[in-house]
Amino acid sequence: MNAYITDIAVFLPNEPVENQNIEKVLGMVHGTPSRTRAVILRNNKIRERYYAIDPDSGNITHTNAQLTAEAVRRLLPHAGFTPDQIECLACGTSTPDQLIPGHGLMVHGELASAPCEVASMSGVCLSGISSLKYAAMNVAAGITGNAVATGSELVSTFMRSELFDSVCPEKASRVESCPSLAFDADFLRWMLSDGAGAAFISAAPSPERLSLRIDWIEHLSFAGELETCMYSGAVKNDDGSITGWRSIDGANGAGAFLIKQDVKLLNREIISTIVNRTLTRVVAKHNLSSEQIDWFLPHYSSDYFRQSLHDRMGAIGFSIPQERWFTNLPTKGNTGSASIYIMMEELFKSERLKVGDTILCMIPESGRFSVAYMLLTVV
Repeated sequence: MNAYITDIAVFLPNEPVENQNIEKVLGMVHGTPSRTRAVILRNNKIRERYYAIDPDSGNITHTNAQLTAEAVRRLLPHAGFTPDQIECLACGTSTPDQLIPGHGLMVHGELASAPCEVASMSGVCLSGISSLKYAAMNVAAGITGNAVATGSELVSTFMRSELFDSVCPEKASRVESCPSLAFDADFLRWMLSDGAGAAFISAAPSPERLSLRIDWIEHLSFAGELETCMYSGAVKNDDGSITGWRSIDGANGAGAFLIKQDVKLLNREIISTIVNRTLTRVVAKHNLSSEQIDWFLPHYSSDYFRQSLHDRMGAIGFSIPQERWFTNLPTKGNTGSASIYIMMEELFKSERLKVGDTILCMIPESGRFSVAYMLLTVV
């Protein structure tokens, strides 16, 4: 594929928030400290994260479109670059600021840049890599001379205590009596955070510095086999189906607008979906061996899954020693669709890469179980 990442930029809002300050920023649900916080933070090993919230006033400091536009402005693929030179803009997010128009158009509006092709990708974590694939295919096909892809999240607006306060209020003091709040929604308050990343893609590598050649991006959905796991704007029914918010009376009180995750389903299916259902297909299609991989960038939501992922990869004969793994989850948090950009940016600018290195990126999405793998080569 003649598509090269020649620069990557990120934007993380405000100052990092340490674990002991999370509820000071997001607020306590019904004024009660969370009983799940300590165990979830111990398992995910996230120490710091970023929120687009003023910790003093509680006001939102950035929209999702503003976060994304700021990441795009920080790109510098060559001297004199401005957003007016972008020919294609592809933006992915789970948390747009509105239902209509598309997120990409709002980012374009924030940039106030010249006319260009714009695409908006929705979904969960894969919306970011889907935007990257769209941008790369556009450039590789010769449709545009360059493209910018983004992934961004503004999840803190879903995590603030006031959104929770109408859900299970009479049971706030007894977590065990309100499992849908305690485990499906409250669980994610300690997992997710805000941020944006952007990648500039061109048809040739930079003549001045290292670039990343996009060798391939594989993306598989298993929604035809597995029920919904992570969702918002809906409630999940006992039979595994979901009912959208427009069909629910009192949708806010029913918790329809919280971001929720079926944790039992996640634990049962995510590792086998990442490895047995997806990686085996990718390995066979590309005749790939673990010895070919110099760097492995896994987007996992919690360190809880790290050892299980390593062991399952070894079980199928694709073991990558953990010293070749790269993640910044502990210091940047889980930023959903932006995470792979935020990982790539840190490694790309670390001066640890050398020409010829191969980078395997893994991006799973629990929404209805989809997984993407991407192979990059340093040139």
